[in-house]
Amino acid sequence: MKIEDFFNQQNIIDLSFFNFSNAITACYYAKDNLEVLKVNDNFLSFFPILGNVNNVYFPDVLEQIGLPGKQIEEFVRDINEKGKVLIPEVRININDEERVYSLLSTRTKNDSFTYLNGIQGQFVDRTVEFNLRKERQKLLDEKIRDREIIEDKSRQLENLAKRLAKYLSPQIYQSVFANEDGGEQKHARKNLTIFLSDIVKFTDLADTLEPERLAAVINSYLSEMSAIAVECGGTIDKFIGDAVLIFFGDPETEGEEEDALKCAEMAIRMMNRVGELNKHWKKLGVVNGMNVRMGISTGFCTVGNFGSDLRLDYTVLGSPVNLAARLQSIAEENTILIDAYTKDLINSQVDTKYLEDITPKGFARPIPLYRLNDFKSEDHRDRRKSLTHVGKRVEVSVLDSSNIHAAIEELKLIQEGFERDYAELNDKTKS
Repeated sequence: MKIEDFFNQQNIIDLSFFNFSNAITACYYAKDNLEVLKVNDNFLSFFPILGNVNNVYFPDVLEQIGLPGKQIEEFVRDINEKGKVLIPEVRININDEERVYSLLSTRTKNDSFTYLNGIQGQFVDRTVEFNLRKERQKLLDEKIRDREIIEDKSRQLENLAKRLAKYLSPQIYQSVFANEDGGEQKHARKNLTIFLSDIVKFTDLADTLEPERLAAVINSYLSEMSAIAVECGGTIDKFIGDAVLIFFGDPETEGEEEDALKCAEMAIRMMNRVGELNKHWKKLGVVNGMNVRMGISTGFCTVGNFGSDLRLDYTVLGSPVNLAARLQSIAEENTILIDAYTKDLINSQVDTKYLEDITPKGFARPIPLYRLNDFKSEDHRDRRKSLTHVGKRVEVSVLDSSNIHAAIEELKLIQEGFERDYAELNDKTKS
């Protein structure tokens, strides 16, 4: 006789199932052929739709509680082939409420009691856990969406700021976006050096050039003049057609003498740059080349935001502005006129020539005029960066100074092209 013959089969099954009877999970025990022998109380409380499931084929129970056919097939396959099953997520609709379970099952083996060789398993209710995970994922998704919205808005603001930067002088742009004045409209009385220039006979030029070529010429001119102004520390007030108004001494100043010297250096560099680019502009239709005239004046001005509630300009007002305009208007082609105050500030370092006394329109007393030539120091002149090189065999001129690195790369490509095209010639010369 076998040892199992000395014991009551049902008692042994009940005893082996004792721990599962008191479990908080929905437990079952089935024969090797998946016929249910026993379930605990929680099994029926988990799935109230079920009645007595004893002696019922377990996959039929799974179908009755609403498991999809695919998961039932997966269960039968794995329990037969692997001897165990773990389905981590089983979604069942009970009383119009979706609940989530994990189904764990395994084959049992007992050498002493053959009727304990079967399948036991349990449903673990993970609805709360999955709801928490779902809520956490929802919050995470919302956070990701919020971050994407913020990043998108930031990119829009950055693009807007870049576009606005083209309409403002760098110093004014920095002041506005740093909100250094707290948004208040402040005005100040400051000693500034004012610069104003225009193109001689620009109206004739505008009437003769095609719109596209005119735009190319004027944009090239204003871009190069603006680059020099920024490098020298000037605040670009505005473009008035072909005219450029720039001032030194606000919002940053290094003292009235240094401001005036920077303005003088800027004007000389601008004049030189116009000369460098004239060959290029002639190719665009400026037959006689570009000629400019400039005026510089120093004195106390009122600087700040002026305008209406709808539109403001950060600009300068005062007689030095008017005087710079008068000097520019009477200057000869390709000359720079300065007033006596500016001349006194920079005279020790700059070569100037007295021309005459005049009484400009709007001024009561005569004003001496001086022509600005250049800095006296040869070292100072030699330190200027040139964008044009004329050698014995090659002439190079950088047409757009906004990206010097790109210009250098372009020169390298030109060099490589020459070396490639004339490599054969070089070989013949060596031989």
